[in-house]
Amino acid sequence: MQFSDYLDEFATDWQLTGRAASTAATYRRYLEQFDTFASSPTLLTAKEWLLSSVSAETARGRARALRAFGAWAEHSDGPDWVWWRDVPLAHTTHRPQPTVDERTYAQVSAACGSHRDRLVVELLWCTGLRVSELARLASTDIDLAGGYAVVRQSKTGRPRLVPLSDRACRLIRRQTNTGGSLLGMSAHAIQLMLRRVGAPSAHAWRRGWAVHALRSGVSQTSVQAAAGWSSGAMVTRYTAAVSGELAISEFHRST
Repeated sequence: MQFSDYLDEFATDWQLTGRAASTAATYRRYLEQFDTFASSPTLLTAKEWLLSSVSAETARGRARALRAFGAWAEHSDGPDWVWWRDVPLAHTTHRPQPTVDERTYAQVSAACGSHRDRLVVELLWCTGLRVSELARLASTDIDLAGGYAVVRQSKTGRPRLVPLSDRACRLIRRQTNTGGSLLGMSAHAIQLMLRRVGAPSAHAWRRGWAVHALRSGVSQTSVQAAAGWSSGAMVTRYTAAVSGELAISEFHRST
């Protein structure tokens, strides 16, 4: 088999196990680069390739791709990469990421000058949607009686349900029909609107939604399902900065 054939099978199996298609595409891109770099894939050539990375983050991403493919190959009759477990992971420093809190949510909501702007902010706060998912949301994806919206296309390729707050439902009822699209805005237009009202980026709202949900007692499993994450690792990554506070809050709720 050609290496590209192995990559096709690897990417397919990755998605069949419920993991993100975007991650499979990223790993495939890295592995194609490694195949070009190294005529003979060995631990030494792998380390040399990692050393050529432009940053520690890139080196870590490349290493994760090599490890993922090596683990797959070992169990799927792929190339004989017996060295994959020894591929070093570069150390990276995790910087605190901007995260919207209740105070910021209240301030931004008050700064919104139009009904649609207020709806955008409310949906970001109560659903945890990615900006692309929010832009694609259609009027027919909303169930006001049930208090949820259906995300029909996400990074994992599988639909999911996200919660709607009572305020979001009220705003949606008063939203002008935009011909099928709930907001009638592209992802870029949403980002520009957030900048106009001095709001953090959409990703900061997604992190804030996850933290707020966990603080409110929502289980990690439910947060993971509503966010469309394929593993609990993303929940941990998003909430690492406040993990101690979340633990104390949980203990207080249990007493």
